[in-house]
Amino acid sequence: MRILMVEDEKHMAEAIEQVLKKNHYSVDLAFNGEDGLDCGLSGIYDFIILDIMLPKMNGIAVLKELRKNGIDTPVILLTAKGGTSDKVIGLDSGADDYLAKPFPTEELLARLRALGRRKSELICDNVLKYGDIELNPHTLNLRCRKSDFKLTLKECQLLELLIHRRNGITSKDSIIEKIWGYDTDAEDNHVEVYISFLRKKLTSLKSYVSIQTKRGVGYYLTSKESAK
Repeated sequence: MRILMVEDEKHMAEAIEQVLKKNHYSVDLAFNGEDGLDCGLSGIYDFIILDIMLPKMNGIAVLKELRKNGIDTPVILLTAKGGTSDKVIGLDSGADDYLAKPFPTEELLARLRALGRRKSELICDNVLKYGDIELNPHTLNLRCRKSDFKLTLKECQLLELLIHRRNGITSKDSIIEKIWGYDTDAEDNHVEVYISFLRKKLTSLKSYVSIQTKRGVGYYLTSKESAK
């Protein structure tokens, strides 16, 4: 699981980073709202831990901008403000949970686990749809009308990422970071190989969906249904 933590108190952020890493999370830190927004818009994170009181751009503004751009990553808001009105504003702006500082790290870990379970349940219950294809990330099954293909895990993760980013272009770097991780030796050709695999399976299924390349930028999905 990959986490983005946006917190301007560097010592606190680095201490929490170490705790999260010991619990097998991969963590990136941002120390102001503008950097946090840029990172969050990449769509590569499983969770975002977001402070409200931030320099350059406050956490509520960051959160609203993320949601406006279709980023549905679960967000836990952190703030020194514990009043009911602050919680309501945060949750109404699209936050999934709320923690008032100071807080025990055990509680943060418990909330991350709870959000993870909730996310897994949503994936199990909901099939992702784009054009004439349906992808079940839980079973790795790709369906097009009455035909099916069982994808490999990385094929499924790649197609899931492209479906989630359907309104944008996903770069090779973003794909590598999301699917292989930051400490990987994977290179651009790994992405190209899996894009090729998916294209062949979409063609075999006779799907209207195709993976397009914008040279030097990345990949995106299109769907062109034939005239009936």
